[in-house]
Amino acid sequence: MSKQARRGLLGISLVLPSFLILVLIVVLPILGSLKESLTNHSGGYDLSNYKYLFTDKLMRSNIIFTLEVTIASTLLVMVISYVLAVYMRFNQGMAVNWIRRMYMIPIFIPSVIATYGLIQLLGNRGWAARILYHFGSESFPRIIFDMKGVIIANLWFNIPFTTMLLGSALSAVPNSVIESAKDVGAGKLRIFFKLILPLTFKTLLVASTFVFMGVIGSFTAPFLIGPNAPQMLGVSMEQIFGVFQDRQLAAATAFFTFLMCSFVGYFYIRSMIKEEGMRSS
Repeated sequence: MSKQARRGLLGISLVLPSFLILVLIVVLPILGSLKESLTNHSGGYDLSNYKYLFTDKLMRSNIIFTLEVTIASTLLVMVISYVLAVYMRFNQGMAVNWIRRMYMIPIFIPSVIATYGLIQLLGNRGWAARILYHFGSESFPRIIFDMKGVIIANLWFNIPFTTMLLGSALSAVPNSVIESAKDVGAGKLRIFFKLILPLTFKTLLVASTFVFMGVIGSFTAPFLIGPNAPQMLGVSMEQIFGVFQDRQLAAATAFFTFLMCSFVGYFYIRSMIKEEGMRSS
């Protein structure tokens, strides 16, 4: 056997275990969900479950609600995280040191505990409402069991990791490049849009993809502090499967969620391929 052939076999043997694990825990369950979602109550195969997703008023409102929460949460997470990362990268002082010590704390708090903490803080009789009452406020906006509560929970869960990713990308931006731009008269906004943002765009895209996929499939916070109707698709899926025992419709909901995540992943992979093509050329 030639040396090149041995190297090829070695490469395949190294990749094969990861590929088999991927097939077992990702590909086969997805194919199983697709088959289950196409099965009707008579044992045949059709698109009746997917038709129900888009024709039933409640399911349609669940899809719209999920997209609204996911898009709003992703945009807010990216904006807040990017501002925090830029502030910590280009500033010094007590406030920066305090943020660096504190912003990672939510990662180490279990999601159930954090969610119940938000209920105690932002509920109608929570700590925030009591404090405002002592300052003369007679009413408190509805946050828990509402879309706002779910979005706030998503901010809590996603901002630390996203800020860490963006901070790593910003730390790789050379100070010499920024100083050179200042020397030729470039202002702060021009430096940001012409240098900093393009140099960190890849990480920004990765972070937004992770946040979108994490939020759209979230369950704990939407289940505990989300409204009864409409619901996030993760909560709706659990109700369909656990309460109504409709495996086919639950599988259709799961596969539709997977398709939405794949749609976002497609644009990420496409942008990465374009970037690699530009580098190779």
